[in-house]
Amino acid sequence: MQLRHLNFTGLLSAGILAATLCRPGHAFQRITLQNGFSYDCVRSEPIDDTHIRLFLTSQSSNFIDLPSHSIASIETLPDPPQPPAPAPAPTPMLDVHDLLNQAGAQHNIDAALLASVVNAESGGRSNAVSRTGARGLMQLMPGTAQELGVSDAFRPDQNIAGGSAYLDSLLIRYKDNLALALAAYNAGPGAVDHYHGIPPFRETRAYVARVMNEFKRRKLALQHASTVATLDPH
Repeated sequence: MQLRHLNFTGLLSAGILAATLCRPGHAFQRITLQNGFSYDCVRSEPIDDTHIRLFLTSQSSNFIDLPSHSIASIETLPDPPQPPAPAPAPTPMLDVHDLLNQAGAQHNIDAALLASVVNAESGGRSNAVSRTGARGLMQLMPGTAQELGVSDAFRPDQNIAGGSAYLDSLLIRYKDNLALALAAYNAGPGAVDHYHGIPPFRETRAYVARVMNEFKRRKLALQHASTVATLDPH
């Protein structure tokens, strides 16, 4: 809102000044005197034809009286900005390991398999973007993310939830054939159906092998850690 300037220098009569000051007061006014000094007040009211009263605060007892002829201008100041609404408390974000365990339990998929997919897809980088536009930890394409209800593919919780649901649907489609499900995750189910198996794409074949080898490595490492913990509980 722009400031509104009212110049009172050279008014023909004090009655014009009184009529102007009788208008409803604004939240704040700046009264500038002929000598350059200024007052900020809540409102101003004419006392008579020769003086006006400036209320410096909302308390009616806090005022000063000035001669009308001493006033050079009155500005209506913009309303003070509203204080910003308090920011909502941030929702605690689970780390990727916990998110994978949570998604795995929900979809009955081994969390080590999901971790292997994340490693192959993005190297664990939540802000990863492929040359084809896939995003986030499990590299969801924008169209796929939208179908899965993922509004922000760069958020680890949403990305893992969406990617896990998509992989789950592929495992169901290919009757738990992991190689075919991974091939479809990489190249799309249309390509797998067209070739009646893993498509003859070098990238897809390498992807399937990489994920399955990583999955096997992780399972062996977990088994080894479990064996060590059993033999040496302390």
